[in-house]
Amino acid sequence: MNGTTSAGPFTYASADVTGERQVIDIFLAPGEFYFGDQDTRIRTVLGSCVAVTLWHPSRLIGGMCHYMLPTRALKRAGELDGRYGDEAIQLFLDQVKRHRSHPGEYEVKLFGGGNMFPEARRLNNLDVGRRNIDMGLQLLQQHRFRLKARHMAGVGHRNVVFEVWSGDVWLKHVEVAPEQ
Repeated sequence: MNGTTSAGPFTYASADVTGERQVIDIFLAPGEFYFGDQDTRIRTVLGSCVAVTLWHPSRLIGGMCHYMLPTRALKRAGELDGRYGDEAIQLFLDQVKRHRSHPGEYEVKLFGGGNMFPEARRLNNLDVGRRNIDMGLQLLQQHRFRLKARHMAGVGHRNVVFEVWSGDVWLKHVEVAPEQ
């Protein structure tokens, strides 16, 4: 199995650090989705966006999405779009069904929803990071996914690396200090 992608992320093959396996290294830009097998590493960088990782511990399959907004303002016409949280979760549900598995079999981790501009005054309805977090948590609970870990909100951005062969997610959170 290679992988399934939405919105065409940049991909390249690289040797794993141990040199024992070929690893497909995927970088997700905002709005992209990728689901692959045990030879896959998926990376992204988040601000107010949210990334969800999904991993099946016995089958060693999983994926990541990087959504920008909780939902579309207008009704969807056509294919699912990974830019929106509700549609990104549906892309995961399609993969769960394709692999004849169930949401409860997967370990899920949720990241992002940061405040990139702490000095700016925000109105509650304009806090995109908070809205993205709320939508992600709601959808995961609604579809009975098991949330194993999360690193959400705060100030700054995150670098996220997901290794599908182990289910490990590596995170670097870089806080942005308010201007003095």
